[in-house]
Amino acid sequence: MGSHLKPLSLSILGVEPLDEFIKEIADWIHGLIMTRPPDVGGQIEVEAKLGLLIQRGDSVRFGLPVRVETILASDDHRFESNMTAAQHKHFNTMLNSLESSSHQSNHPMSPLRYQHTYLIDSFYPSDGRDGDKIRVTRDEKTGEVKECLRKIRLGNLDVYSPKWNADWRVSVNLEAPVSHPTGSATFTRRKDRMSYTHEEFMIDLTQVTQTSGRGEQQQVMHELEIEFARSSVLLATAAVRGDPSVSPVERDAFDELVRAFVNNVRILLRNTRPA
Repeated sequence: MGSHLKPLSLSILGVEPLDEFIKEIADWIHGLIMTRPPDVGGQIEVEAKLGLLIQRGDSVRFGLPVRVETILASDDHRFESNMTAAQHKHFNTMLNSLESSSHQSNHPMSPLRYQHTYLIDSFYPSDGRDGDKIRVTRDEKTGEVKECLRKIRLGNLDVYSPKWNADWRVSVNLEAPVSHPTGSATFTRRKDRMSYTHEEFMIDLTQVTQTSGRGEQQQVMHELEIEFARSSVLLATAAVRGDPSVSPVERDAFDELVRAFVNNVRILLRNTRPA
């Protein structure tokens, strides 16, 4: 018998089963989208941040007796989305190189679009649910108000990744536009943000300088997140997910979006340098 192997069937039924990990994330996102508060307008935001899962009451990275990435069902941990300046610089170099090469004629994928912004966020108390705040975002150079909204957290899903130098959290939020608040901001932050848009996703690499009040020492953090670029597409595909009255492409589109989303997170995760 030679070493040549004939093409194999995907399975004994000729189909490939849905990836259980990706389906779990898709089910979770879909559930939160479809049961969002009906009396609150605004846009759905779905994003994933890279960071570390930390044991509660400690500063040690969370650990489990598992070999591969695992979705957590417990809350005996906290998530820190900060990364080191060196890790931030590495991703900046990598994404800039990818953006540049993506515009070459021989590049196999669709090009990335790049934008560099400087923003100031001011946070005010909200009359809404506990923990909700009103965020006013201005262009640092012009002072123009870009957003004034209340972010309502619908849920977080944490993924432990023992093989890599980071873990990740998926968050689903509702961003409801509001009137500009009165009074003084409780804290502000400056965002030096580089955004890379590819197809239906946006990757934000941000240096955040946060100030809580007068006399308080500034805190500098570095964050990497990826989010769905168009809330309207996410909602439209979620509405017909699994609907037998539409074409297979339409009813599977939501799961395909989530699959590409998770794949992008995994690519970034596996390119994370040691702290």
